[in-house]
Amino acid sequence: MRRPPGNGEAASEGIGGWGLWGRQEARRLGCAGHDHCRQALLQIGINMMALPGGCHLDSIPLPGQRLHLMQVDSVQRWMEDLKLMTECECMCVLQAKPISLEEDAQSDLILAGGPGPGDPLQLLLKRGWVISTELRRIGQKLAQDRWARVHSMSVRLTCHARSMVSEYSAVSRSSSQEMGQIEKLLMEKCSELSAVTERCLQVENEHVLKSMKACVSETLSTLGQHFGQLLELALTREVQALVRKINASDNIYTTESTTGNLFSLTQEGAPLCRIIAKEGGVVALFKVCRQDSFRCLYPQALRTLASICCVEEGVHQLEKVDGVLCLADILTDDSHSEATRAEAAAVVAQVTSPHLPFTQHLGSFLESMEEIVTALVKLCQEASSGEVFLLASAALANITFFDTMACEMLLQLNAIRVLLEACSDKQRVDTPYTRDQIVTILANMSVLEQCASDIIQENGVQLIMGMLSEKPRSGTPAEVAACERVQQKAAVTLARLSRDPAVAREAVRLSCMSRLIELCRSPSERNSSDAVLVACLAALRRLAGVCPEGLQDSDFQQLVQPRLVDSFLLCSNMEESFV
Repeated sequence: MRRPPGNGEAASEGIGGWGLWGRQEARRLGCAGHDHCRQALLQIGINMMALPGGCHLDSIPLPGQRLHLMQVDSVQRWMEDLKLMTECECMCVLQAKPISLEEDAQSDLILAGGPGPGDPLQLLLKRGWVISTELRRIGQKLAQDRWARVHSMSVRLTCHARSMVSEYSAVSRSSSQEMGQIEKLLMEKCSELSAVTERCLQVENEHVLKSMKACVSETLSTLGQHFGQLLELALTREVQALVRKINASDNIYTTESTTGNLFSLTQEGAPLCRIIAKEGGVVALFKVCRQDSFRCLYPQALRTLASICCVEEGVHQLEKVDGVLCLADILTDDSHSEATRAEAAAVVAQVTSPHLPFTQHLGSFLESMEEIVTALVKLCQEASSGEVFLLASAALANITFFDTMACEMLLQLNAIRVLLEACSDKQRVDTPYTRDQIVTILANMSVLEQCASDIIQENGVQLIMGMLSEKPRSGTPAEVAACERVQQKAAVTLARLSRDPAVAREAVRLSCMSRLIELCRSPSERNSSDAVLVACLAALRRLAGVCPEGLQDSDFQQLVQPRLVDSFLLCSNMEESFV
């Protein structure tokens, strides 16, 4: 299940602006552990048991039939004993392999397979990941004054840098003068780092070592900067080549392949998304989305656009090419497939994300907002899967933060009925992530006085009551966090709606006060979330103001009567009894 875009998560950036590129990249680089080695050798043994021509061990001649095979008796005997020998061979290989407690050998294993021939992008990404890792580790060892490790890793870093430069030169186009200069500076700094760390091994005076440590640290920092500049230049050249290929191509298969490569690059983090945006990637992708001959590629192009727009440069480029108008045209055109409209909704969700401050200045969005909101409500109503509903509802949720007029539009479009009806459809609403989008919309719409009557009419109070009991299924951190957001926003919605006495009485009738008290007093019920606690205390006080008879004296004295901060401190310090 895809999660809604909009968080604008960027890759961590280390020395030179290029940090570790994520666990996904590490897995793709093929770092095989000892268990994988063992399985591979066992598989080799199993494969070797099958003789050429499909002959298996069961078909080997019996002893009485072997007279003509005496000349190859040793081979035959090896075949018979292969099962036992395979295990021994595995153990020999494993015992001979050095196992580093600090996992310093990981970088050597990563590139065992090597990038494919003529694939400069993969080469840059793999070598870039390894060199970034080495730079980080050298910094760690330097902080620990482990000079032997610093020197050996510096030598290895030099080898990796030299390999990246030579391999990229072999597969890339003609190198620019600027790249040649940075390559030279990078290798000079690598040699300088190796030389100075070697001298440090021969120094015993702590004061001298301390001054040399500052020199090593400065050299390491400069080296990281040169590496970042070189990597950015090389990646920029490759991105430029991809963008030119998309712009020049009228072949659907070439465009599909190139767009796929561009999307893969966006998954490497914010630095690459910025490069793609600056080099015209957004313009090229919208060009694809405006050609009827490429209709089948719209979903892929739109998904790539959603990834690029997690950075400010991507959103600015989208606005320059009237991207919002293009998205509105796709969303309102029923001739487009549901998948295409869902991906367009994903782009809308990204560019209206409240987590990205630069999207708040997207002036062109207001001109098409009514059309987009109408189309998104329709997409929610007709969604055939949970993913489509999630993307459409996420876009609507973000738009309610983007402009207050959106809430009034949603009220006129009967969006409350559409959303509450969807909650009973497990095919569309089946995860806390989706319910998070729904309750966000309800919370933002509940500031309107007219919203209360629609909520009561559609039995919305009962639904909100159920969201107060949201529990994670898998226990993953992301799902637990989503459940906390659902509980918090459900309590906020209830507090806002309880300004209407009719809603407050309905909430009391449905025992909402009992559930709120439980959430306040039991940290495990709210996963010890302070945000949920504050929201529940606020909702409980609002309900108590309308129906005080629903509270016991102890609850009133501890949760309602004191100042909010005092009740918060009381509940947050409560310890559960496990007796």
